[in-house]
Amino acid sequence: MDDLPSKHPHILFLFSDTGGGHRSAAEAIIEAIQLEFDGRISTQMVDIFLDFAPRPLSYLPKWYPYMVRLPDVWGAGYKLSNGSRRARLIVESVYPYVRRSLRKLISQNPADMIVSVHPLANDPFLHALGKHRPPFITVVTDLVTTHALWYHKDVDLCLVATEEARQRGLLANLRPEQVKVIGLPVADRFCQPIGDKDILRHQLGWPPEAPVVLLVGGGEGMGPLEKISLAIAQANLPITLVVVTGRNAELKQHLEAQQWPMTTLIYGFVHEMPDFMQAADILVTKAGPGTISEALNAGLPMILYSRLPGQEDGNVDYVISEGVGVWAPKTSYIISALHAWITHPQQRELVADACCQAARPEAAREIAHILANRLGIQNE
Repeated sequence: MDDLPSKHPHILFLFSDTGGGHRSAAEAIIEAIQLEFDGRISTQMVDIFLDFAPRPLSYLPKWYPYMVRLPDVWGAGYKLSNGSRRARLIVESVYPYVRRSLRKLISQNPADMIVSVHPLANDPFLHALGKHRPPFITVVTDLVTTHALWYHKDVDLCLVATEEARQRGLLANLRPEQVKVIGLPVADRFCQPIGDKDILRHQLGWPPEAPVVLLVGGGEGMGPLEKISLAIAQANLPITLVVVTGRNAELKQHLEAQQWPMTTLIYGFVHEMPDFMQAADILVTKAGPGTISEALNAGLPMILYSRLPGQEDGNVDYVISEGVGVWAPKTSYIISALHAWITHPQQRELVADACCQAARPEAAREIAHILANRLGIQNE
């Protein structure tokens, strides 16, 4: 994904695989830079924990999937640390331990601009960089309930996904000109004009007539996918059910062995998710910010079945307030929502229209232009 160093302006992206959203946001912006500026800006991604942090911090990307499986503990930690003063104290207490690693990273990766897509990168890197530094820009990858660590008064610019996230930045003492609402950057393949459902279903080999319910649990196939899919089967709704189990091969095999009363298609990890979303009628998913943004771009109504306490709490409120989906943390609620949208397709169409109104498919390209303008590069 990285470009080779060149005479062109060079941007260093700070991320970590503690949650899929940080990497995918950085990759989406880099892709947009390549599409819009055709090699005139070079880029590099560095995992702030895996590549340079001392032990045990270097293990955080490996630990993260296990940490989020304890949502109550995660939520408590998020709440306890989420305040400007508390967050700063935590970071400052850790800084002496990571200072040498940060300075090594900075010296080995010179850049004309630094873009952070991870909240834990901002304060320590700005501290290590000192006064004579390149522009430092933060791209917030949470939608609404953004942690205080996202906001640092010394950043040159903070780009956020929603007005709610902007207001949180202002409450964290950022100046109005420092915070700009752009939307969440997602890969370009999720930002294409919505295609014809019938054509897409034919290409995918899906039945054309029944409404399609798409059930996903992220790339790792996490969450209660089996429980939800079996509940949908028991309800015997007049639908086509598409279940994406991601890398969870055991779950895929188990679901394939089931007897289904309706047409049910089981997939593992897929690269055709943009087509899946555009071909489907309803998405059943957890409240991840990337998936929500991708569904908005596809005009796809959402039923949210779970969220990570803390950073994803606001995603549920956002989906409800924008009229783009519903919150259904119990299987009975999921079945009720499906039944309502299937028996009253006009209601579903209104939600699909609201998705299109809330979508920001140009977010990654807008960010690319903002970064380029800061580097003095104009689009040809």
